[in-house]
Formats: sequence, C-alpha cells, structure tokens
Amino acid sequence: MRTPRLSRRAVLAGSAAAVAATAVSSAAVSPAVAAPVAGASGYRWRNVVIGGTGFVTGVLFHPSVRGLAYARTDIGGAYRWDDRAGRWTPLTDHLGWDDWNLLGVEAIAVDPAHPGRVYLALGTYAQSWAGNGAVLRSEDRGATWSRTDLDVKLGANEDGRGAGERLLVDPRDSDTLWLGTRHDGLLKSTDRGATWAAASGFPAKASASGQGVMFLVAAGRAVYAGWGDGDGTPGTANLYRTADGTAWEAVPGQPSGTAAKVPIRAAYDEHTRELYVTYANAPGPNGQSDGSVHKLRTATGKWADVTPVQPGGTTGDGSADTFGYGGVAVDARRPGTLAVSTNNRWADVDTVYRTTNGGRTWTSLKDAAVFDVSETPYLKWGDDKPKFGWWIQALAVDPYDSKHIVYGTGATLYGTRDLKRWAPRIRGLEETAVRQLISPPVGEAHLLSGLGDIGVMYHERLTASPARGMAANPVFGSATGLAQAAARPSYVVRAGWGDNGNGACSNDGGQTWAPFEAQPDIAKDAPGPIATNADGSALLWSFVHWDGTKYAAHRSTDNGTTWSEISSFPKGATPVADPADPTLFYAYDTDTGTLLASTDSGLSFTARAGGLPSGDAQFKLVAAPGRSGDLWLSAKWNGLYRSIDGGASFSKVASCWASYTLGFGKAADGADYPAIYQVGSTDTITAVYRSDDEAKTWTRINDDAHQWGWTGEVVVGDPRVYGRVYLATNGRGIQYGEPVR
Repeated sequence: MRTPRLSRRAVLAGSAAAVAATAVSSAAVSPAVAAPVAGASGYRWRNVVIGGTGFVTGVLFHPSVRGLAYARTDIGGAYRWDDRAGRWTPLTDHLGWDDWNLLGVEAIAVDPAHPGRVYLALGTYAQSWAGNGAVLRSEDRGATWSRTDLDVKLGANEDGRGAGERLLVDPRDSDTLWLGTRHDGLLKSTDRGATWAAASGFPAKASASGQGVMFLVAAGRAVYAGWGDGDGTPGTANLYRTADGTAWEAVPGQPSGTAAKVPIRAAYDEHTRELYVTYANAPGPNGQSDGSVHKLRTATGKWADVTPVQPGGTTGDGSADTFGYGGVAVDARRPGTLAVSTNNRWADVDTVYRTTNGGRTWTSLKDAAVFDVSETPYLKWGDDKPKFGWWIQALAVDPYDSKHIVYGTGATLYGTRDLKRWAPRIRGLEETAVRQLISPPVGEAHLLSGLGDIGVMYHERLTASPARGMAANPVFGSATGLAQAAARPSYVVRAGWGDNGNGACSNDGGQTWAPFEAQPDIAKDAPGPIATNADGSALLWSFVHWDGTKYAAHRSTDNGTTWSEISSFPKGATPVADPADPTLFYAYDTDTGTLLASTDSGLSFTARAGGLPSGDAQFKLVAAPGRSGDLWLSAKWNGLYRSIDGGASFSKVASCWASYTLGFGKAADGADYPAIYQVGSTDTITAVYRSDDEAKTWTRINDDAHQWGWTGEVVVGDPRVYGRVYLATNGRGIQYGEPVR
C-alpha cells in the first residue's frame, strides 16, 4: 500500500480552483440552525455500508459523560458516538457544495463542565486556493450548530493532521476557547467561539510554511501548547504554557534533539500531575523516522524520558525499524496508567504500548492482540489477517472503563474491552472517497464501486460491508477505472494503482477477478480510466499520471493479452462505450472541446462536434443506456449538453445552468426514457436532482441536512429500482437515496 498514487486525500487539490469555494468573510457569525427534517425532499438517504475506510485523525471521550465520544476525520467530517445504538452519528453532512473545504475537521473540543457543548474547527486545506476555516459550536451535542467563519485557513488534510486537538476550552473559564492554527499563530475567544482574535503574549512566531500549533491541552488550570516549527536544537522551544491565560512561557528543561523535534500529542494525568508528550522528527503521518515519549512532572518541572522502544533498530529480515510516536492517552481511573502509539512503523508494524507504572515498563498490546474484522472484511487487505494498524495517532482510553481503548488507523477505528480482543468500532462512520460507481442490470449485487485507497468492491448488500472485501487478484490501492459490458454484464474490467498489476477482468459480474495477461509499460506509473465495448470484445485503456501528465491510450481485443497504442485517441481522455453498438466508442477532448468517435471498436478516432466547453479535465461524457449515440456532456457551470446523433452535434439543455455529473436509472412508470440523475444547479443551489421527462424538468431529491460537501464525481441510478440513486462523495462514502413510500 505504499505504491505512489493520487490518493483520495489529494483528489480535490488539483481541482480546487474549479470547485471555486467562496472565501468566507472575516469572523462572520451565523445563528444556530437546526438540522432540517430528514426526508423533507421526499427521499431517505443512507450510507452504503463499507465501514470506515479513511484516516480517523482524532477520537475524544467526554470526560464527564459515560458513553459519549466524538471522532474527527481528515476529509469526512465529524461524528458523535451513540452508545445505545452502538454507532457513530455524522455531524457535518449539512455542509454543502460551497463549503466543501469545511468537511475536514482540524480539531474538536468539549467542555467538561457543560456536557452539551461541543466545538469543531473546520478547514481541509490551508493553501491559497482553499477557503478560510470556520468554527462550529453547539449546545446540544451537535444536533444544532452556530457558525463563525474565520479569516484564517486550517489544514485538516495536510501534514500534521494526526496531531493533538488544536481547539481547547480553557480549564479556568468555559467562555474562553483557544484555537491553534498552522500559519496564523494562536487565536483566542472570550465568548464561547462566537468571535476570535490573536492571543496576546504567545511567543512562538508563525510562518506561511510551518506547522504552527500542534496541540492544546489542559493540565490542571494551566494550558500547554505544542509548537511544530522548532528545529530540535537545545534552547529552541517547542512546548509553551500559560498559567493565567495571559502570560506564556517556554516550558523549562524540555527535551531536544531529532527524536524530540516535533511534539505530536500530549495527555495529562491529574492524579500524578504529570504531562506526557509524544514526539517525532516530522509532523506525520508520513515521513517520521525517529521519536520519543517524555513526561513532565508539572509541580516540580522535572522531565523524564519514558520512551517504550527507541526507534532505529533492525527487524528480523534486516529492515530498519524506524518510526515516530503518535497517540497518547491517560487512564482517568488509574494513576500512572496510559497508552502511547508508534506511527509510520512500516518494517515492524505499528503498535500501542501500555504502562501501569508511569512509563517505567511497557507492554505492546499488538503482541497478544486477537482481531475480529468479520464486520469489515476489507481490512485484511487481500491477506489472511489484518495488520494491527498504521497511521495510529488517534488514541483514547475511556475515562469510565480502563480496559476500553480505541485507536484510529488510516482505514478504521479499532476498540477493545479487555486489552486483547479487538474489533472495528466503526458503524456509521463512512469516509470513502468514491471514484466510480456501476449499478448492474442483473446479478446479485446492485452496486459495484471503485474507491480511493481501497480499490474495487462488489456490494452484494447495501447494508453490510462487502463479504469479499476488496477485489483481489490483484489488490489495488486507489481505483482509476471500472467498466461493464452493456450487452454482457457478467464481463467487468477495472484499473488502478497496485504493486502486482494495474488491470483485471471479471467474468462473473465482479465477484472474482483475474489480472490481464499483459499490460502496457506505462500502466504501472499512470493507470487511468478503462472502458469495454458493449459485448466485451474490445478494451480501451487511457493513461494519466498522478501529476496530470497524459499518455497515449492503448487497445486490446484479446482480453488484455496484447495491447496496441491508439494514436488518434486524445491523450488522457476517458473512453466511453456506446451501450448498444459494440463498434462505437466516444471520447471527449477537454483540452479542445471536441467530441471524437470511433466506428471500428476503438481502432481509430475522428473528430465530430467541436467548439464545446474546454479547459477542465472534470467535464464528463456519459451515454444513455440501451440507446446508440445518445450522449450527455456535463460541463460544470458551462451547462449540460446533449447529442442524439453520436456526437455529430450537441444542443444545450435549457433546464439547468450547471451540471457536474449525470447518470441514469430505471424509468418512472409510464415513462419511455430512463430517469436521469444529476448533481448540478437549476437555480441558485448545487444539489442532487432527478428528471423523469428527459431533462425537461428537475426535482431536487436531497435536502439541506444531506449535502456532504463536494459530490461532483459520479451519480448513477439503479436500473432495477425506480427512484434509487447512488451518489459518490469525497470523504462521506457512497450515499444512496430512495423515495419515501
């Protein structure tokens, strides 16, 4: 899983300017808004169950309420744990298209004195093309929110995203909050997050390229701030504190050196009055090769090195055992009992260490761990058993149950109640970034999916994680292509990033797979979209590197045994097969705004209509099912176009002014054309729409409670169930909607 690839976490970066999220005004304040009634659109929306699949960057048990916890993710919003139901409840699905940059959660804070209060610091990217961050605040555990738009940017999906909470309720005053930023120093609010200003007296100097504040943690009545921009040399501070909320100082005697260069997280044992800090030589989650754990006796100022294992040893196969330290959590019930995690430990695999004597001795919980991942089989990653984890930075100990430990990985949350048996604690938390969706016309599964980081899945049920896990033979990281032969639906092909082949075919509708006998040399470094013609006799494979470089497409007529270059196919374009005629393929050249077509099963392409919108690789061409030459072009704010003559000419559809992605499903009773589903705009709001009259009119089918940020990748209807639609999100998994009956 270390193959270089365009990860789901980078998918928006290259298109942020096109998404054009509007920058928020400085310190704008929105009143409390209750979540709209679910089903107000006439639709019920749910997740297709996979279970996790993304980086859980923080998990936080409430210190004052048994069974209450919150989780944050890098691109998929925040969640609240419902202990009675045993599942996570999403808290930020109301954030819509223009607020896509707020689906990344930089930090969560709770108020120990007021259990209903919860605060979120939102902002996925701190780059110039991204919008500013925001703070959401709630008095009812996230049922309703008030919002303050900031005049600074936050970076929940950037380096350092697995660090500690950068948002904190002051231990002396519930009206005062602190917010650590990456490039704008420390902020302070004295009105429970309604307004913010720079904190006076904070000595660390922010920079445009630094990490800034890594965490904020209360230790008694004092507040400590980890600083990520030190160089590790003696006398260079990376930990500060204030005892009165006004005067800040560098903590005396703090550790230095490469292994203590960047403080990652901290936790305070109120019984022993000791602060534990984990360190690494880089902010993570990648790039860490050294680290340590230290504790500070806050009453005396004495530091001690309590590192469980020094990084840098050698594993049994001779590999260098390099890593940093990440999560740290104290047991609120037992003095001197805590857990810490390693991070970026690829050679010997990450673990969680636990001590019951203040760090004098440690036990690796990995060594005796027994895993049950039957609820989410994909976690085996094509192997016989799952790893203990990777990217372990979120770590929490239940303050009401010493043996209840939860930790996050790059794909899930694991939990235990006995320190030995572990299972995913992930129900309701779905963080997949979705790339491709197919709803087959026949067969057991109503859905096949191509996903960021976890390849392709066959969904035999929508309400349970796929029993087969990730498609194997070979296993992919991120999928780049998925296609089904329209007249031979048992034949499916896929493409993606992988170490053991980048293309595969299935003859049973996607249940089992075999790798192509051969593949073009460029496939390993630039796998792109793939298509099969209507009868499965010809394959077209386009190639695009993760950096956007485009290469010549290739064609196979022997099921991937041999491949030949197609010089007339526009480099980097997505091949589209005609669903009724196996001799026809189409391609839209987004560089020139030209539709090209092939009448010889993809052997050669010639230009047809030109002068169409150009300059955006996210323009999408789709073919209506069961018809030859019926093409639809979604060209974002340029509108929606249609051709009924195989691309010889296009006409603009007048019923909507923006179209981002479009798909088809079973026709309504009495209708002679498939239902059309679209993410687009018919008025002022970008939403999910359905048309039952060939795009003459549209009905919005999502509501303000169900928006999920950016949803412009793919939408498809179910060809067997009228009204059912599957929607790709970038961090909230696959959503599916059905009419309320």
